[in-house]
Amino acid sequence: MPNKMKNVFKLIAILLAGHACFSQNKVSKADSLRQKGFLDEAIKAYKNEYYKSPKNHENTYNLACAYALTFQKDSAFYYLNIALKDDSSLWALTDTDLYALIDDASWSKIESSQLNKFQKANGKLKQLDYTKKLLNIILKDQALDYYVEQAKTCYMENGYIPQWYYPIGAYKKQIGQENYSNLKKLLKAYGWPKYSTVGTLAADAPLLVINHHEDDSVRKKYLAQIKKSCLEGEGSCMEYAKIQDRILVNDEKPQLYGMQFRYNAERHLEPFPIKDPEYVDKRRKEIGLEPLKDYLKRKIDYDWTVGQKE
Repeated sequence: MPNKMKNVFKLIAILLAGHACFSQNKVSKADSLRQKGFLDEAIKAYKNEYYKSPKNHENTYNLACAYALTFQKDSAFYYLNIALKDDSSLWALTDTDLYALIDDASWSKIESSQLNKFQKANGKLKQLDYTKKLLNIILKDQALDYYVEQAKTCYMENGYIPQWYYPIGAYKKQIGQENYSNLKKLLKAYGWPKYSTVGTLAADAPLLVINHHEDDSVRKKYLAQIKKSCLEGEGSCMEYAKIQDRILVNDEKPQLYGMQFRYNAERHLEPFPIKDPEYVDKRRKEIGLEPLKDYLKRKIDYDWTVGQKE
């Protein structure tokens, strides 16, 4: 298989995680339509629910996301402001589905509002400006993932990558390169982010960008710092495990934590080979991760049956 095609398959396999507007627990008719790519129909379904239950902020937020995915910015901002009225979290500022909105002046107002509400609820952030910039890095890191997910579904169901994916994939690559360049400038100016200074969400920005970078030398460069932050409780051990495993898999070595997947002959996802698989849960527990059986079932609906030893 040509290297270019291998890279396309690798990208689609890697980009499985990300922020999703729709509920992960209960899939409504509108959610289902959105997941299948029928955005116009999803918008109609979300609006019907909005008229019935205007205080259902989750539905209203999903409606805003659907409008953003179709680049209907005015409608997206209208419903997003309604949905976030009583929300003091920062998740919306990292939501890939809102990527179409971030260059609009109204987005700056959303950012300021959410950061103010977050600090009132959780205390002042020690590096507020850094936090804001890191959240933007996260959103851009996962930009266009909705469309990548549609391409992945097409491949799994039909065995081929749709032609419309290629310009999106190329644009996503460009965004990623620019994002990494901006991240390096931020790290030089502010230092490595910590949970205690920028919050748990923003502090993971470098890990996401580094994990998604196409060059393994970048992951290897920062691996020691990422592990240090994990062990000190100042960074994500989940992302550390993903990065460590990706380095090993790319070096054609068994992974340690079971975080990297591949497609098998039946086009179903499975974990890459794992070193001493009977001890994988012991390694995962040491850094605070759940048993691999639970993770794989939830993440890719895979049944892990290897018995574990202490």
